[in-house]
Amino acid sequence: MSQLFADRQAQRSALHNRYLNEQFVRVLKTIGYDVGFQKGQGQYLYDREGARYLDLLSGFGVFAIGRNHPVMREALKSVLDADLPNLVQFDVSTLAGVLAERLLKYVPYLDKVFFANSGAECVEAAIKFARGATGRPGIVYCAHGYHGLTYGALSLTGDSNFRTGFEPLLPGCTPVPFNDLAALEKALASREVAAFIVEPIQGKGVNLPTDEFLPGAAALCKKYGTLFVADEIQTGMGRTGRFLAVEHWNVEPDMVLLSKSLSGGHVPVGAVLTRKSIFDKIFNQMDRAVVHGSTFSKNDLAMAAGIATLDVMESEKLIDAAAKRGAELRLALTRMVPGYELLKEVRGKGLMIGIEFGPPKSLRLRASWNVLETANKGLFCQLITVPLFKDHKILTQVAGHGSHTIKLLPPLTITEEDCSWIEKAFDDVIAGSHKVPGAIWSLGKTLVDNAVRRSA
Repeated sequence: MSQLFADRQAQRSALHNRYLNEQFVRVLKTIGYDVGFQKGQGQYLYDREGARYLDLLSGFGVFAIGRNHPVMREALKSVLDADLPNLVQFDVSTLAGVLAERLLKYVPYLDKVFFANSGAECVEAAIKFARGATGRPGIVYCAHGYHGLTYGALSLTGDSNFRTGFEPLLPGCTPVPFNDLAALEKALASREVAAFIVEPIQGKGVNLPTDEFLPGAAALCKKYGTLFVADEIQTGMGRTGRFLAVEHWNVEPDMVLLSKSLSGGHVPVGAVLTRKSIFDKIFNQMDRAVVHGSTFSKNDLAMAAGIATLDVMESEKLIDAAAKRGAELRLALTRMVPGYELLKEVRGKGLMIGIEFGPPKSLRLRASWNVLETANKGLFCQLITVPLFKDHKILTQVAGHGSHTIKLLPPLTITEEDCSWIEKAFDDVIAGSHKVPGAIWSLGKTLVDNAVRRSA
């Protein structure tokens, strides 16, 4: 397979143009990201020329333990070498039992685990479990939240960019503003809501809750008989410096959803951790033992990947590392804020960090900012991410459609030297963004021209 990769890698764009998503190929070429990555190791990527990049995207948060970790590789090889009786279906999986046991040790107030293939599948399961356990139809979610792109999950995703063209979606789904307890209570007061689902920290924008919001939401859910579901698909598994982000606010949800990092980056896997009282209402008798499931969900490779991920996190103390490195990096970036009028705020927990930009005060910068915003809201952040990639070999992303926030989701294995690399690169690029005219604003003109052509 490695030889096949080597033989055909030069044709990757042509293959995707012909057989897959040609629009995504156009995006990569337009912003100069089509460098042809050849290798991934730890927190680094290497392109076709051998240049090394620092990966602050980590596959949308998948590679918490880094790419191609030797422990992960050995675990997956050992499963293949053992000829295990995988997916018998009329048997129970030993490795699934072990992984469930390991996960619940981190979340001792929950009792049962349902395995799935992805985060979106976990959200779908949570919707079904909540409705089945409560007998209620309603689901409440937070505006600007993101829970996935399958139909149930999309119904709880507040971004119109994802929803447009796919309505009508699942009925009975109601948004409330993030951090608004009064609005949440109003939505729950009918006692028709099965579940309130929330990201403890919203991924689209890295929006943090107030200290009162999550504890208050949990109390309201208990008051009105609504299940509290924490979507920890991106925030969980140590990302924020705790195993679960809800631990920062001492909240104990009725269900916790995990995926992304649990996979180790190799085999898709998701997990719904839940209370026994909920589980028992779904799988309540023998003829309903398979009332919900997924064909590949407990496959041995996925279970081994989850176990190996936990092994690495524990042996390398990656949760503590995320807390330490994240605090250091946020402090270094926050110190830049007073020096740059375009830089508004740095926020986050652990190694989930948002760097927000906003309208400047000086006339020349404001005029240039307004041109970008008129062409395409949020376009300014591309003036930061593109030179970070091109000039400093740092891969990162904007934190959502039309967002003014750049999100950092590096592997939890990043070093002090990596943090210095990040700090110096951001300082250089942000400084360049304050020079009008300058190379960055020339890039801005190119992006505006592209946006105008697309709209035409």
